[in-house]
Amino acid sequence: MTAGVHDGSEPEAALPASRVLDLLHKAIDMQSPLVRKNIVRARQRNPQATPAQVIRNLERMYVSALTGTGAAVGGAAAAPGAGTGVALALSAGEALSSLEMSALFALSVAEIHGVAIDEVERRQTIVLGIMLGGSGSATITKVAERTGQHWGRQIVAKVPVSTLRQINAILGRNFVTKFGTKQGIIVLGRVAPFGIGAAIGGGANAALAALAVRASRRAFGPPPTSWP
Repeated sequence: MTAGVHDGSEPEAALPASRVLDLLHKAIDMQSPLVRKNIVRARQRNPQATPAQVIRNLERMYVSALTGTGAAVGGAAAAPGAGTGVALALSAGEALSSLEMSALFALSVAEIHGVAIDEVERRQTIVLGIMLGGSGSATITKVAERTGQHWGRQIVAKVPVSTLRQINAILGRNFVTKFGTKQGIIVLGRVAPFGIGAAIGGGANAALAALAVRASRRAFGPPPTSWP
């Protein structure tokens, strides 16, 4: 990643738009093959667990992991002696890590609900829609010209790929705006006293994770009562 500097001391507040989307696509590509393994691993911890219990476990692990990563990076970036380059490098690495965890969580929930995620367009719609929350849901239903609850099952699995490409183009632009702002908060945390930077990073990621969890519940509705 190329770090931009205005006057030698002030970091860029956000990653370039193309870089943000590149990170997102890379995260989805890297995590897609791991979805079924992720579910199997979660079920091995409790072989008797229902789909609902496994999803709740995935939600807890996702929120905990994302919050911890943000706090660690925020604290390190705000530590005495951390320069602009260090803060930007840490934030870039945390950006990809956050996207990977979010992609794995969203696609794992979709898999448990029986939603087909074999095509890249469907994977992107699921991940973008869940990470954007209510605004993502509104965009998906509007462009698909369909109404009703649980867009993850009713729309992503059924609408043509050509429509999904239109949806993803809009969601991608919205995601860049939202994600760039979030990255700016974490990067700027480096100028805060040590400890406050950790709170900024952890708080930003905790809010992002909570939003994604709520969005996934709305997207897919009640979990299946048994495993296929």
